[in-house]
Amino acid sequence: MKRIIYLIILLILAGAHDSAAQKRKSARAYDAFNAGEYYDAIDLFKDSYSKAGKTNKEARTELGYMIAECYRLTNDPKNAETWYRLAVRSSYSKPDAQFWLAESMKKNGKYQQAIEEYKKYKQVAPSDSRADQEIRSCELALEWQRNPDPYRVEELKDLNSVDSDFSPAYGRDDFGVIYFTSSRDDAAGNKTHGATGQSFTDIFESRLDKKSKWSTPVPVEGLNTESEEGTPCFSADYSEIYFTRCEAGKREKKGCAIMYSERNGDKWSNPVDLKLVPDSLVAAHPSLSPDGQTLYFVSDMPGGYGLKDIYMVTRAERGNSWSTPRNLGPEINTPGNELFPFIRQDGSLYFSSDGQVGMGGLDIFRAVRQPDGSWVVRNMRPPVNSFADDFGIVFEDGSEKGIFSSTRKGRGNDDLYTFELPPLRFAVTGLVKDEKTGTPIQGAVVQLIASDGSNLQAETGNGGDFRFNLKQDVDYIFLASKRGYLNGKEKETTKGQEKSRDFMVTIPLTAIDKPIELPNIFYDFGKWDLRPESMVSLDKLVETLNDNPNVTIELMSHTDSRDTEEYNLDLSQKRAQSVVQYLIDKGIDPARLSPKGYGESTPKVVDSDIAAQNQFLKEGTALTEQYINSLATEEQKEIAHQINRRTEFRVLRTDYEAPKK
Repeated sequence: MKRIIYLIILLILAGAHDSAAQKRKSARAYDAFNAGEYYDAIDLFKDSYSKAGKTNKEARTELGYMIAECYRLTNDPKNAETWYRLAVRSSYSKPDAQFWLAESMKKNGKYQQAIEEYKKYKQVAPSDSRADQEIRSCELALEWQRNPDPYRVEELKDLNSVDSDFSPAYGRDDFGVIYFTSSRDDAAGNKTHGATGQSFTDIFESRLDKKSKWSTPVPVEGLNTESEEGTPCFSADYSEIYFTRCEAGKREKKGCAIMYSERNGDKWSNPVDLKLVPDSLVAAHPSLSPDGQTLYFVSDMPGGYGLKDIYMVTRAERGNSWSTPRNLGPEINTPGNELFPFIRQDGSLYFSSDGQVGMGGLDIFRAVRQPDGSWVVRNMRPPVNSFADDFGIVFEDGSEKGIFSSTRKGRGNDDLYTFELPPLRFAVTGLVKDEKTGTPIQGAVVQLIASDGSNLQAETGNGGDFRFNLKQDVDYIFLASKRGYLNGKEKETTKGQEKSRDFMVTIPLTAIDKPIELPNIFYDFGKWDLRPESMVSLDKLVETLNDNPNVTIELMSHTDSRDTEEYNLDLSQKRAQSVVQYLIDKGIDPARLSPKGYGESTPKVVDSDIAAQNQFLKEGTALTEQYINSLATEEQKEIAHQINRRTEFRVLRTDYEAPKK
């Protein structure tokens, strides 16, 4: 019996010892987490989770949530999603788990599923506006994936390693030298981040050889230390370099500074701290304007709009001290992070943000300053942006090509990618056809008149077809002509087009062997003054006459039969004259115009279009007074009278020449 009691006491003591040890390990996990050492905390939390016991559900759920938090903060959305889902399924008490589950799914590209999880979060946290913004982001991401921008993106395999490679900068005006940030084995520092598990970074250099292949990257001499260096940028003449240096100790944040160095031959001078912010704060990711007078950078200094904001400092000229930092304002900065600014020669600002509406994680944005000082911000969209982190973009001057960084699936954690906007290609395929019959017109001459002064000509084939290649940012007129037809034209433009495109145009030509009716010409009853709604049709006639300068016409006006012949003849002549006067007022030579009133003498003959619209009328029937009176209803009679009341023109000559001035 005593032996049994002794064993029980030993077990109790052992359990107490294990419990105490577990508490110590759990405390170490929280200490690491609170110190920002999220990567180190993962294993500590996992060990506590495995030993918590299935009976202690509340403790396991809390530990699982903390594991998810660590994965999120180390930018591992795949594992974060797994652990947040466990926390949600275990009915974790804080609604944040639901929100971060949705965020992780978004960063994994699961947009539709993420929308559903955001909706669930809205139910438990209806006052949090973030859910609506994120739902909108997911909806836009799905739309952008269906309609990507025309950039061509490729992994820069010559430079990428199994470690992190990011934040490129061109180091020569021919773009044949590149500086970038890397944590590869050749880095000077041998420390690792407790937050990420990654090695400290250095600035590396690579050069492009004659075969357009990048050389093996090497650390830049004179810039790197055992601290962290990265995110370089250059002055316009490449004689100055600015970069970030971060000091870090065990569970101690010492801030980051922007360093400055000058080129001395093939070497760099000893870097100098610009001291833009106090030592305990972050000043990072410099970008110098082309004139060298404005430096953009990132900081977490108090008074900003979010976690990290973009600031600017100015100087009158090189060598002068920098001004007090100024925040770029809420159009750029958000409650989230704005990072990696890059200013182009045209003044447009590129940066990355996880607070603007985007596809997930960091997206790259373009901001253009307006005359009133405000910014217009646009997401660069796929394929430059993805559901991963996309950041650190640079351009070759004067072109839509360059390099950016991304955590999308590549060789390492962060990788470099090239991008290029291929030249836009435009073409037009056209058809010339008979306006009345729809029959293609072979042998029509199509003249292309361009706003850049170019002029081309083509002849339609058997199918009435033609084709031209077009240029970017040009307005075009397509003028088609064929003997026996009025000239016809159509317009197109490539201005404002952001994607390559094949245009389709159809040019109907009107035969001149029969009178041509002018639709929608209206007068008040018994009057000849043109009503305002008639102007649209008459303005088109003005355009037709200008497109056919060798044509003279007879302007023909017709009435119905519901008055005396004499009255109708006089009324129609006055109406024809009103139309002619309108054309003269619009600049048409009176010598090209002949007004003629026909009264009721020329009833309309029903054509296929009229018969299709009015089934009680048969094609080929003349709408005489006798025929109209034979119609079954007053409504049918009124329709027939309306058809007879018309304005037409017919071509008299096609050889008119304007008098020489």
